[in-house]
Amino acid sequence: MNKNIKKPRHMAVYEAIVTLQTVEECIALFDDLLSVAELRAMEQRYQVAKMLDGGMVYSNILEKTGASSATISRVNRTLQNYGEGYKLAFKRTKGQE
Repeated sequence: MNKNIKKPRHMAVYEAIVTLQTVEECIALFDDLLSVAELRAMEQRYQVAKMLDGGMVYSNILEKTGASSATISRVNRTLQNYGEGYKLAFKRTKGQE
């Protein structure tokens, strides 16, 4: 868990997410919860994280995703310092690409 989060979390949204059973249900909820820009940023960060986890270098990630070097660096720091959520998701989705 990211130790930099200072405010308590409102657990209801996370509890709602874990009740969803399909990708389509997740898309519907995230479409309602987030702006298009927030969705794209979240999707891009996850894509960057997968590429970093796979050993891809910054320049190739930037070229393939259009993510800024600052975003790539931030995601990399998260993977290096915390990253439990990313790692769990990668493990559970391995082979589903």
